[in-house]
Amino acid sequence: MDKEGYRKYLTDREQPVPEEKIGPAIAMVERFGQFLKESKRNLQTATSLEVNKFSKMLIEEGVNTYDNYVALSRYGYFVKNMNLYLAVLELIDGAEVMQVLRERLGETVGESKGDKVFEGIEAPLGLPSAEKPKITKAVLDQMKALVDPEDCKMALVGTAHGIPKEWYKQEREKFLAAKDIDEYIAKKRENAIAELEKHRDDGTLFFNQEITDDVVEYVKSRPDMLSGMRDGDKIVHTKIPYLTRHYLDETDEKRKRYYACHCAWARETILDDEMVVPSSFCYCSGGFTKQPWEVALDQSLEVMMVKSLLKGDMECTFTIPLPKEVVDKVEHS
Repeated sequence: MDKEGYRKYLTDREQPVPEEKIGPAIAMVERFGQFLKESKRNLQTATSLEVNKFSKMLIEEGVNTYDNYVALSRYGYFVKNMNLYLAVLELIDGAEVMQVLRERLGETVGESKGDKVFEGIEAPLGLPSAEKPKITKAVLDQMKALVDPEDCKMALVGTAHGIPKEWYKQEREKFLAAKDIDEYIAKKRENAIAELEKHRDDGTLFFNQEITDDVVEYVKSRPDMLSGMRDGDKIVHTKIPYLTRHYLDETDEKRKRYYACHCAWARETILDDEMVVPSSFCYCSGGFTKQPWEVALDQSLEVMMVKSLLKGDMECTFTIPLPKEVVDKVEHS
């Protein structure tokens, strides 16, 4: 392990890691390095297989903390081992979803019933993606048995990947600065494409994926993707594939759907005929999709699922009805 180089990497960041966290971070990476010797790998060659095994050990020991996983992911990025970096990110990406769903259920149907839904179900931080769907199915089965369908949808939509609305506060300012919603969407799309092009040009990752010319051109050809588009009195928003380059190259429909799915709590079931997670779970993604629009328009909105990878579609698409006054402003201008 390059201790001094990693220490410098942590301290030279735009937001330096506090000194009291650097020692434990180095110790965690060192421990992972020792663990890798059993599989005859090292920190430069570690893969998701070793990361998942190590994570299960951390869970068993009760040291599966966010700081420990971040220490490992940062080291992967530092030594340019993208397999390590992305494998750890997958372990913590959306890890808070089940806890937030439990909270939303409590707000929707009462804490007692919400606790009943999750009775006997554990969803620890660092759980490998292959093991997450059985947790998801167990929760949804309990929700179906104990909670009214509309309340289920409300709780799932409210989960919104666990992202707070405050994250999107600048969207309100951008909307107010625009002439109308069409101008707001046009600027939103322009910025989204520019961000993709910058990742392509810089050779950096857009969240978890590589951006190529083909990816940029594909998104450019889909005005409903990434930024969303207005279709009369509604927004149509299709999710950009989770791994777009692989999605575009793949010919097998099942694997293509797999590469499109963002949800670590359900993705693996696409390749597993024995395990089915109901497509209703995608309303969590629907809530995530509508949140920026709610902040921009400063009001609550509905969301409808049009397509879902979990029910066999080749992409996930949601529609968000727009307030009449927002549409009228465009049509009367």
